[in-house]
Amino acid sequence: MNAPLSPADRTKLDSGSDAAFYDHPRFVTHADDGFIERLSDLYDSFLADGDRVFDAMSSWVSHLPPRAYARVVGHGLNGAELDANGALDEWFVRDLNAEQALPLADDAFDAVLCALSVQYLQYPGATFAEFERVLAPDGVAVVSFTNRMFPTKAIRAWRSAGMDERVELVSSYCAAGGLAVADVVRDRPETDPFAAVIARHESAETGAPGN
Repeated sequence: MNAPLSPADRTKLDSGSDAAFYDHPRFVTHADDGFIERLSDLYDSFLADGDRVFDAMSSWVSHLPPRAYARVVGHGLNGAELDANGALDEWFVRDLNAEQALPLADDAFDAVLCALSVQYLQYPGATFAEFERVLAPDGVAVVSFTNRMFPTKAIRAWRSAGMDERVELVSSYCAAGGLAVADVVRDRPETDPFAAVIARHESAETGAPGN
């Protein structure tokens, strides 16, 4: 499950504790307004009232469109940020580079979202397998990213890649975790390039709204 990265691919410039790095809250956005608007619009095309949403690797904001969600669960590395996120009904802290297992039930969510954070995963195969496990049979996973990052904490495979190669990396993570890529959305709404990989269970019919 830890494929497709080699040990060298997983290395970071800062090999110190991720928990220590994220110990202090950062109440900032990690992309420009154009990216955030595009992301919310993309979520809007998939999410509906009554959905159960898991926002993985979240922070103090989730960029969700207004909906009457049944449940929104957040995960991250800083409790103060998650506690300030008004979109979350509940949240938990876990370092996915130390422990990939999620304290969540099988098939518990209609959408698994991961925005602006995938570049930090050292064991994406195992992590995406957990995303697949908690995703309902007809659910959708949306993994979005741009070219911004904390460079000392991003893995080498990500740092050395361009945007097209990063799309390929995330697609390989989906495959390693048992998810099938249904669509890839690319755009440059403002200054930050926008990319999102949309995936579903391998047994589900692929396809997504045209973007």
